[in-house]
Amino acid sequence: MAIPVTPFTADGALDTAAHRTLIHRLLDAGVRTLTPNGNTGEFYALSPDERRAVTELTVEAARGRASVLAGVGLDVPTAVASARHAREAGARLVMVHQPVHPYVSPGGWLDYHRAIAEAVPELGVVPYVRDPLLEGELLAELGELCPNVVGVKYAVPDAARFAAVARDAGLDRFVWVAGLAELYAPSYFAMGATGFTSGLVNVAPRMSLGMLDALRAGDFPAAMKTWDRIRGFEELRAATRSADNVSVVKEALARLGLCRRDVRPPSRALPRELRAQVAALVAGWER
Repeated sequence: MAIPVTPFTADGALDTAAHRTLIHRLLDAGVRTLTPNGNTGEFYALSPDERRAVTELTVEAARGRASVLAGVGLDVPTAVASARHAREAGARLVMVHQPVHPYVSPGGWLDYHRAIAEAVPELGVVPYVRDPLLEGELLAELGELCPNVVGVKYAVPDAARFAAVARDAGLDRFVWVAGLAELYAPSYFAMGATGFTSGLVNVAPRMSLGMLDALRAGDFPAAMKTWDRIRGFEELRAATRSADNVSVVKEALARLGLCRRDVRPPSRALPRELRAQVAALVAGWER
């Protein structure tokens, strides 16, 4: 699941030309699932109009070549409106961001996702799970109530916890996606995941796809060779509670001349000393 960045122009607007270039680059490399309006796409920093535009641009570029899993979230009416827009634009699935409300009860989590899933029964729905307290039985209940909930993006950094949740929810009922990208993909695949998300794929799509091929083949030594190569890059993204997660990716893309390094608050472009570090980390990577 490629999570494309959202490029901006010098005056801070959505850079539609750069966006098309980046999407076509992913498609040409062989990416077959795209998630516009993901966290690497700065979902929370985009306006409603920009989120709709990003969805439409992605569907237009991907038509016939990849599935589009559009990110939706925030309050229920906004999430439902976004999901319906994604359906009208031609997306096949929606990913529901983890609720950001400070008070989330298990029953309220279920009600939130059920409201969205029932509003778009024609679409596949994929909850984005970041809460380590969420039990597998709750996911199983959601699946019983909403047959169109077809997958789970699991982003809790605990492989044993993932294995338990997936089995309690139904390992074969949902498509299980490792939601913490390449560094966690091997351990999560060993526990039952069959896909992983990636922001790195924006920079070096063939490396990410190479890891996917290795994991699908059960060739963990080959997957770990890629893991070793990208470890420094991914650890830089994860540092300080992922403060520079998107900034590191955009810095690498700026070095390749593919988009500007600009990000929106509360993210911030990298300081000069880290820019050189990013350049050194990606030097020699297969694009």
